[in-house]
Order: sequence, then C-alpha cells, then structure tokens
Amino acid sequence: MQLPKLKSIIEGLLFAAGDEGLEVKQLAEVLELDVKFTASLVEELKAELKKKGRGIQIVEIAGALQLTTLPAHAPYLERLASSPTRAALSQAALETLSIVAYKQPITRVEIEEIRGVKCDRALQTLVAKDLIEEKGRAEAVGRPILYGTTKSFLDYFALKGLQDLPDSSKFEHEIDLEEETQLLFGRLEAKQMTIDELDPE
Repeated sequence: MQLPKLKSIIEGLLFAAGDEGLEVKQLAEVLELDVKFTASLVEELKAELKKKGRGIQIVEIAGALQLTTLPAHAPYLERLASSPTRAALSQAALETLSIVAYKQPITRVEIEEIRGVKCDRALQTLVAKDLIEEKGRAEAVGRPILYGTTKSFLDYFALKGLQDLPDSSKFEHEIDLEEETQLLFGRLEAKQMTIDELDPE
C-alpha cells in the first residue's frame, strides 16, 4: 500500500477514535504494520499537517495519539460552541429543546418518556449552548433536576416570553413531537428571513 494512503487511513482512524485516541501499537495492529514503521508514518503525517497549515494536528496525550484543533483557533471554536444555530443541533437536540420549551419545567426522565430514547447528550448540548438551564429540583424520589429554557433561548427566537411560543393547541394529539419541533423552528426561520431582509449583506 502506498504511503499517502496509509497516512490518510491513520488520519481517519484518529478522527474516528475521538477523545480516546489510539496508541501507536493499536494503529499498527489495525494497519497490520510494524510498530516502528507506523510511528514513523505518524511523525510524517504530523509534519505534513503543520507544513500545509491544516486546521488540525496530532498530539500525544497519556500515550494515546489524538487529532485536535490548533490552540490559535480557540477563539473561533468558542464562538462556534456558544452559537445556538439550528445547523449545529442534532435532530435529538432539536426534539429535546422543543419538549423543554413546551413542557417546562421538566425532568430528564419525563423528556425520555416523551422521546422514547435517552437524552443525556442532547441535554448537555443544549445546556452548553445556553438554550436550557436547571430550574430547580422536582419533588420526587432522587430529587431530579428540572429543566427550562433560558433568556438566551428567548433572545435567539425573538420571543418576549414563553407566552409567545407558537400555539400548540392545534396539535391533533396530546404529544406530537414533530409538530412541536416544526412550529418552534418555523419561528427561527421566520426570524432569520427578517434579519436577511434588514441586512442583505
């Protein structure tokens, strides 16, 4: 196999491994190569990424190799992390946000009962983007956290208050998750169109 292809595979493997990373020995086993030769490929790939000015780098943390972004790009990554755009949210996060918006205050268990699947990661994403926050504890076994939307949520959707959420009384069923989500993000699209009209640039 040609060296460029091997290095491309290594890059892909490290990307797939994420925060856990991979040891050189693990890479060698997957590639069915000698450990020393694999290490040299990693070093070459490191140098190429740096020489080409790529936005990622290979670092070694606790013996594992990881693909990471560059420290110099941190301010831009922080802006991305704090920007609650629709594109940055998964379908799971969109559905979870919709449930919280219409049913708040609500616990994680109650959200999962509505969605039918776990929602830990979606909740973490929404909290990180300051779209939802803890609103206290429920009077139940274990005192579970109650979640509700934030002021940033209202600002982003151009809502004066929760009373301005799209009317959900027209739902055919008591819980229609798809309808809720479409209503909420129809509001976002309408707001975005207004902004574009005011500022075509």
